Amino acid sequence: MPELFKLIGIVIVVVGLALKLRTTLVVVTAGLVTGLIAGLPLLSSVGVFEGVPLLTKPGQEGIINILGRAFADNRLMTLFIVTLPAIGLAERYGLQEQSAQFIRRVSAATVGRFLITYQLFRVLMGILGIRLLGHPAFVRPLVFPMALGAAEAEAGARSVEVLPEEEVERIKAASAASENYGNFYGQNLSPVQAGVLLVYGTLSSPALGYPVSLWSIVLYAIPVATLSVVVAAAQFLLLDRLMRRRLAKAR
Repeated sequence: MPELFKLIGIVIVVVGLALKLRTTLVVVTAGLVTGLIAGLPLLSSVGVFEGVPLLTKPGQEGIINILGRAFADNRLMTLFIVTLPAIGLAERYGLQEQSAQFIRRVSAATVGRFLITYQLFRVLMGILGIRLLGHPAFVRPLVFPMALGAAEAEAGARSVEVLPEEEVERIKAASAASENYGNFYGQNLSPVQAGVLLVYGTLSSPALGYPVSLWSIVLYAIPVATLSVVVAAAQFLLLDRLMRRRLAKAR
């Protein structure tokens, strides 16, 4: 039973996200609480804070040190900021309009089918170990305009002149969900991805010492990634079905 208390971090993340608290604060809090319950010291070096020793088990890496090392090891992930000016210029000169026009020419394209295709593309990039910049580089300038173009083409075919605003917001949310599903689960399918390396480094560190391999982490991620594709496909196809009904009523 005491071992189950080490899973309190999962509860903290679920509750924090359900309450719409800041994601960074929720995740760091979950990590700190989980580490303390697992018996890890706060810092690696001996110190005293208000009369309380910070190191309780000599030789163990502290929680703060683990978090700092993880950030330092993955600092290259912040390089997406460099690409933002280029993406802004592409949008300024009509990238969104051109991508929407392109998808309107595909007669079989619907919002749901397009988002399923994009999610599979993101999973494939994860398997190949290719890092994409998700929301800033794909969803905002390409995926959402193309999904919206598919919806506008279907609305025009059903004699609906203007797509309702609430429908646009649903498509925007679904586009973001497609990126999140594909990126979050797809990145766990390659042993060279930062997430897998972080899990491997944490579990096999001297502080924890679990005998794991990179490929075993990937193997256990396959069923979850497959289920995410199935669930998302059902969600996006249901979105198509409901949108047709709403457009039929709007005529």
